[in-house]
Amino acid sequence: MKKIALISVLFFMTSISAYAANMYVEVTNKTGFDIYHLYISDVGDDEWGEDILDVDVLENGNKVRVDITGYKKPNFDIQAVDEDGDTYTLKNINVKKYDVVFTLEDVD
Repeated sequence: MKKIALISVLFFMTSISAYAANMYVEVTNKTGFDIYHLYISDVGDDEWGEDILDVDVLENGNKVRVDITGYKKPNFDIQAVDEDGDTYTLKNINVKKYDVVFTLEDVD
């Protein structure tokens, strides 16, 4: 009986880890403006998720590591919003392979 319970617990833990991976991405701001918000969504989604910026402001020239939880796949659309409300969007970024650098060329 204990063996069956242990197998059930291991199966449950494996199922949870397959469902949602903990990931992170390092974000560098080279826009010339401070970034106040950072949003992610699954690739192609029409709506952005909640603000995941782990600091109040990502100042120009600085970088921050941002944790991403609750997603299955490592590919995201990522949007930054600067101090003037301008948006910068990068599409289909694999955060397990690439860090993110926002530049003025990425403005929408």
